[in-house]
Amino acid sequence: MRRDPGPFFPIAGCLMLLAVAGPVVALLLDVPPRAALAAFADDGAREALQVSLVASTLATALATILGVPAGYWLGRIAPAPRAAALFVLALPLAFPPVASGIMLLHVVGARSPLGAWSAAHGLPLVDSLAGVALAEFFVAGAFVAIAACAAFGALDPLPQEAARTLGASEWRIFARIALPAAAGNVGAGIAFAWLRAIGEYGATSILAYHPTSMPVALYVALSARGVGSALALCYGFVLLAAVVLALQWVLRRRVV
Repeated sequence: MRRDPGPFFPIAGCLMLLAVAGPVVALLLDVPPRAALAAFADDGAREALQVSLVASTLATALATILGVPAGYWLGRIAPAPRAAALFVLALPLAFPPVASGIMLLHVVGARSPLGAWSAAHGLPLVDSLAGVALAEFFVAGAFVAIAACAAFGALDPLPQEAARTLGASEWRIFARIALPAAAGNVGAGIAFAWLRAIGEYGATSILAYHPTSMPVALYVALSARGVGSALALCYGFVLLAAVVLALQWVLRRRVV
Protein backbone atom coordinates (compact mmCIF):
# COMPACT_ATOMS: atom_id res chain seq x y z
CA MET A 1 0.00 0.00 0.00
CA ARG A 2 1.38 3.37 -1.04
CA ARG A 3 1.59 6.06 1.59
CA ASP A 4 0.41 9.54 0.68
CA PRO A 5 3.29 12.01 1.20
CA GLY A 6 0.73 14.68 1.99
CA PRO A 7 1.86 18.28 1.50
CA PHE A 8 5.58 17.47 1.48
CA PHE A 9 6.16 18.04 -2.24
CA PRO A 10 4.28 21.36 -2.58
CA ILE A 11 5.87 22.64 0.64
CA ALA A 12 9.34 21.72 -0.63
CA GLY A 13 8.57 23.41 -3.94
CA CYS A 14 7.34 26.60 -2.28
CA LEU A 15 10.34 26.76 0.06
CA MET A 16 12.69 26.30 -2.88
CA LEU A 17 10.99 29.09 -4.82
CA LEU A 18 11.05 31.33 -1.76
CA ALA A 19 14.76 30.70 -1.16
CA VAL A 20 15.61 31.61 -4.76
CA ALA A 21 13.12 34.41 -5.36
CA GLY A 22 13.33 36.04 -1.92
CA PRO A 23 16.60 37.96 -2.40
CA VAL A 24 15.56 39.00 -5.92
CA VAL A 25 12.18 40.29 -4.76
CA ALA A 26 13.84 42.13 -1.86
CA LEU A 27 16.21 43.81 -4.32
CA LEU A 28 13.39 44.90 -6.61
CA LEU A 29 11.38 46.27 -3.67
CA ASP A 30 14.25 48.08 -1.95
CA VAL A 31 16.03 49.60 -4.96
CA PRO A 32 13.93 52.11 -6.94
CA PRO A 33 14.29 51.93 -10.73
CA ARG A 34 15.62 55.49 -10.84
CA ALA A 35 18.59 54.40 -8.71
CA ALA A 36 19.44 51.69 -11.22
CA LEU A 37 19.12 54.18 -14.09
CA ALA A 38 21.39 56.60 -12.27
CA ALA A 39 23.97 53.86 -11.66
CA PHE A 40 24.08 52.95 -15.36
CA ALA A 41 24.24 56.62 -16.35
CA ASP A 42 27.84 56.58 -15.14
CA ASP A 43 30.32 56.30 -18.00
CA GLY A 44 32.26 53.53 -16.26
CA ALA A 45 29.14 51.40 -15.77
CA ARG A 46 28.07 51.85 -19.39
CA GLU A 47 31.51 50.89 -20.66
CA ALA A 48 31.57 47.84 -18.38
CA LEU A 49 28.14 46.80 -19.65
CA GLN A 50 29.34 47.16 -23.23
CA VAL A 51 32.42 45.04 -22.52
CA SER A 52 30.29 42.33 -20.90
CA LEU A 53 27.72 42.28 -23.70
CA VAL A 54 30.36 42.00 -26.43
CA ALA A 55 32.56 39.48 -24.59
CA SER A 56 29.71 37.22 -23.49
CA THR A 57 28.27 37.24 -27.01
CA LEU A 58 31.65 36.30 -28.49
CA ALA A 59 32.11 33.56 -25.89
CA THR A 60 28.64 32.16 -26.48
CA ALA A 61 29.03 32.32 -30.25
CA LEU A 62 32.21 30.25 -30.02
CA ALA A 63 30.52 27.85 -27.60
CA THR A 64 27.62 27.47 -30.04
CA ILE A 65 29.83 26.92 -33.10
CA LEU A 66 31.80 24.21 -31.30
CA GLY A 67 29.30 22.95 -28.74
CA VAL A 68 26.25 22.19 -30.88
CA PRO A 69 28.10 19.90 -33.35
CA ALA A 70 30.01 18.40 -30.42
CA GLY A 71 26.73 17.69 -28.63
CA TYR A 72 25.33 16.04 -31.76
CA TRP A 73 28.40 13.81 -32.00
CA LEU A 74 28.34 12.97 -28.28
CA GLY A 75 24.65 12.11 -28.45
CA ARG A 76 25.41 9.41 -31.03
CA ILE A 77 28.50 7.67 -29.60
CA ALA A 78 28.61 4.78 -27.13
CA PRO A 79 27.58 5.47 -23.52
CA ALA A 80 31.03 4.88 -21.98
CA PRO A 81 33.02 7.39 -24.10
CA ARG A 82 30.08 9.80 -23.94
CA ALA A 83 30.14 9.71 -20.13
CA ALA A 84 33.90 10.29 -20.14
CA ALA A 85 33.59 13.24 -22.52
CA LEU A 86 30.76 14.81 -20.50
CA PHE A 87 32.83 14.39 -17.34
CA VAL A 88 35.66 16.38 -18.93
CA LEU A 89 33.26 19.05 -20.22
CA ALA A 90 31.70 19.44 -16.79
CA LEU A 91 35.02 19.95 -14.98
CA PRO A 92 35.19 23.75 -15.50
CA LEU A 93 31.66 24.03 -14.11
CA ALA A 94 32.92 22.55 -10.84
CA PHE A 95 36.17 24.50 -10.54
CA PRO A 96 36.32 27.55 -8.26
CA PRO A 97 36.18 30.48 -10.71
CA VAL A 98 39.46 31.91 -9.40
CA ALA A 99 41.14 28.55 -10.03
CA SER A 100 39.85 28.66 -13.60
CA GLY A 101 41.40 32.08 -14.06
CA ILE A 102 44.75 30.93 -12.66
CA MET A 103 44.83 27.90 -14.97
CA LEU A 104 44.02 30.10 -17.96
CA LEU A 105 46.70 32.58 -16.93
CA HIS A 106 49.21 29.74 -16.83
CA VAL A 107 48.31 28.71 -20.39
CA VAL A 108 47.83 32.09 -22.13
CA GLY A 109 49.71 34.50 -19.86
CA ALA A 110 52.49 36.72 -21.17
CA ARG A 111 55.17 34.23 -20.07
CA SER A 112 53.55 31.22 -21.71
CA PRO A 113 54.45 30.25 -25.29
CA LEU A 114 50.87 30.64 -26.50
CA GLY A 115 50.32 33.95 -24.73
CA ALA A 116 53.62 35.40 -25.95
CA TRP A 117 52.94 34.29 -29.53
CA SER A 118 49.41 35.68 -29.46
CA ALA A 119 50.54 39.03 -28.03
CA ALA A 120 53.33 39.27 -30.63
CA HIS A 121 50.71 38.88 -33.36
CA GLY A 122 48.50 41.65 -32.01
CA LEU A 123 46.01 39.60 -29.97
CA PRO A 124 46.96 39.73 -26.29
CA LEU A 125 44.91 37.33 -24.18
CA VAL A 126 45.59 39.02 -20.83
CA ASP A 127 43.90 42.29 -19.85
CA SER A 128 42.04 42.51 -23.15
CA LEU A 129 38.54 42.01 -24.51
CA ALA A 130 39.72 38.69 -25.97
CA GLY A 131 40.83 37.67 -22.48
CA VAL A 132 37.41 38.49 -21.02
CA ALA A 133 35.74 36.41 -23.75
CA LEU A 134 38.20 33.54 -23.26
CA ALA A 135 37.60 33.42 -19.50
CA GLU A 136 33.84 33.46 -20.04
CA PHE A 137 34.05 30.75 -22.68
CA PHE A 138 36.08 28.49 -20.36
CA VAL A 139 33.59 28.69 -17.50
CA ALA A 140 30.35 28.73 -19.54
CA GLY A 141 30.96 27.11 -22.91
CA ALA A 142 30.33 23.57 -21.69
CA PHE A 143 26.69 24.44 -20.99
CA VAL A 144 26.02 24.44 -24.73
CA ALA A 145 27.69 21.10 -25.47
CA ILE A 146 26.10 19.36 -22.48
CA ALA A 147 22.62 20.70 -23.29
CA ALA A 148 23.02 19.81 -26.97
CA CYS A 149 24.15 16.27 -26.11
CA ALA A 150 21.08 15.75 -23.94
CA ALA A 151 18.78 17.26 -26.57
CA PHE A 152 20.11 15.23 -29.49
CA GLY A 153 20.33 12.06 -27.41
CA ALA A 154 16.64 12.31 -26.52
CA LEU A 155 15.46 12.46 -30.15
CA ASP A 156 13.64 9.61 -31.84
CA PRO A 157 16.36 7.96 -33.98
CA LEU A 158 13.96 6.60 -36.60
CA PRO A 159 13.73 9.73 -38.81
CA GLN A 160 17.52 10.02 -38.85
CA GLU A 161 17.99 6.32 -39.66
CA ALA A 162 15.43 6.58 -42.46
CA ALA A 163 17.30 9.55 -43.92
CA ARG A 164 20.60 7.63 -43.79
CA THR A 165 18.95 4.70 -45.56
CA LEU A 166 17.85 7.08 -48.31
CA GLY A 167 21.42 8.30 -48.73
CA ALA A 168 21.30 11.63 -46.89
CA SER A 169 24.65 12.96 -45.70
CA GLU A 170 25.34 13.32 -42.00
CA TRP A 171 25.49 17.10 -42.35
CA ARG A 172 22.07 17.15 -44.04
CA ILE A 173 20.60 14.92 -41.32
CA PHE A 174 22.04 17.23 -38.66
CA ALA A 175 20.83 20.45 -40.31
CA ARG A 176 17.43 19.32 -41.62
CA ILE A 177 16.24 16.74 -39.07
CA ALA A 178 18.14 16.69 -35.78
CA LEU A 179 18.77 20.40 -35.20
CA PRO A 180 15.20 21.58 -35.86
CA ALA A 181 13.85 18.84 -33.59
CA ALA A 182 16.27 19.70 -30.76
CA ALA A 183 16.27 23.47 -31.28
CA GLY A 184 14.24 24.29 -28.17
CA ASN A 185 16.53 22.51 -25.71
CA VAL A 186 19.68 23.58 -27.57
CA GLY A 187 18.49 27.18 -27.45
CA ALA A 188 17.95 26.89 -23.71
CA GLY A 189 21.53 25.72 -23.27
CA ILE A 190 22.80 28.65 -25.34
CA ALA A 191 20.74 31.14 -23.29
CA PHE A 192 22.02 29.77 -19.98
CA ALA A 193 25.59 29.78 -21.30
CA TRP A 194 25.25 33.46 -22.24
CA LEU A 195 23.87 34.35 -18.81
CA ARG A 196 26.60 32.38 -17.08
CA ALA A 197 29.22 34.09 -19.24
CA ILE A 198 28.01 37.64 -18.64
CA GLY A 199 27.90 37.02 -14.90
CA GLU A 200 31.40 35.52 -14.62
CA TYR A 201 33.68 37.34 -12.21
CA GLY A 202 36.35 35.02 -10.80
CA ALA A 203 38.16 33.82 -13.92
CA THR A 204 37.66 37.18 -15.64
CA SER A 205 39.15 39.16 -12.76
CA ILE A 206 42.29 37.00 -12.85
CA LEU A 207 42.82 36.85 -16.61
CA ALA A 208 41.44 40.22 -17.71
CA TYR A 209 40.69 42.68 -14.91
CA HIS A 210 40.84 45.32 -17.63
CA PRO A 211 38.86 46.17 -19.66
CA THR A 212 36.38 46.21 -16.81
CA SER A 213 33.40 43.90 -17.24
CA MET A 214 30.12 44.29 -15.36
CA PRO A 215 30.89 41.73 -12.60
CA VAL A 216 34.24 43.43 -11.97
CA ALA A 217 32.54 46.85 -11.95
CA LEU A 218 30.03 45.46 -9.47
CA TYR A 219 32.81 44.38 -7.12
CA VAL A 220 34.55 47.76 -7.50
CA ALA A 221 31.29 49.56 -6.68
CA LEU A 222 30.83 47.40 -3.58
CA SER A 223 34.39 48.05 -2.41
CA ALA A 224 34.42 51.77 -3.14
CA ARG A 225 30.88 52.95 -2.50
CA GLY A 226 29.16 50.25 -0.47
CA VAL A 227 26.21 47.91 -0.80
CA GLY A 228 23.73 50.55 -2.00
CA SER A 229 25.69 51.37 -5.13
CA ALA A 230 26.33 47.70 -5.87
CA LEU A 231 22.64 46.86 -5.44
CA ALA A 232 21.72 49.42 -8.07
CA LEU A 233 23.96 47.63 -10.55
CA CYS A 234 22.50 44.27 -9.45
CA TYR A 235 19.09 45.62 -10.48
CA GLY A 236 20.33 45.80 -14.06
CA PHE A 237 21.57 42.22 -13.92
CA VAL A 238 18.16 41.02 -12.73
CA LEU A 239 16.36 42.82 -15.55
CA LEU A 240 18.83 41.54 -18.14
CA ALA A 241 18.47 37.95 -16.95
CA ALA A 242 14.67 38.26 -16.92
CA VAL A 243 14.61 39.57 -20.50
CA VAL A 244 16.91 36.81 -21.80
CA LEU A 245 15.01 34.03 -20.03
CA ALA A 246 11.63 35.38 -21.16
CA LEU A 247 12.85 35.63 -24.75
CA GLN A 248 14.25 32.10 -24.59
CA TRP A 249 10.93 30.81 -23.20
CA VAL A 250 8.93 32.51 -25.98
CA LEU A 251 11.22 31.18 -28.71
CA ARG A 252 11.15 27.70 -27.23
CA ARG A 253 7.34 27.73 -27.16
CA ARG A 254 7.29 28.70 -30.83
CA VAL A 255 9.73 25.94 -31.76
CA VAL A 256 7.78 23.32 -29.81
